[in-house]
Amino acid sequence: MLRLCLAILLLMISELNTAGAEDQQLPTVKLSILEYTITAELADTASARMIGLMHRTHLPENSGMFFVFPVAGIHCMWMKDTVIPLDVAFLDETGKIINFAEMVPETLTPHCAASAARYALEVNSGWFEARKIRAGDRVVAAIGAGGAR
Repeated sequence: MLRLCLAILLLMISELNTAGAEDQQLPTVKLSILEYTITAELADTASARMIGLMHRTHLPENSGMFFVFPVAGIHCMWMKDTVIPLDVAFLDETGKIINFAEMVPETLTPHCAASAARYALEVNSGWFEARKIRAGDRVVAAIGAGGAR
């Protein structure tokens, strides 16, 4: 009985996530990394972070999603219901890139920050590498006080 209840609950959450992904209208922020600019959707609520880029079939070349966590910590990302191959950069409180992870579509493999991260930036697979962006580079954003600068 417990397994049945859990299965029903997970199915309901999955349905909510699917509907939310299609209807999600997030604000965007311009980010600069070295001489490159990216337009990222701002995922700064629990709901937006949970849905992320699920069910998207395309992500424009210089676009991404910028995750803002309430506190710095060892945050992890996964690719549940995400069909686009993505890379993620984890950033500290100052916007410095801590580490990267290549993420495989439609997997639950956790990809985690190597140390306390306050932000994460997801982009198309290979975007960081093609631009020679490395750990230690800084992401600058205009998101108000306390943002990655």
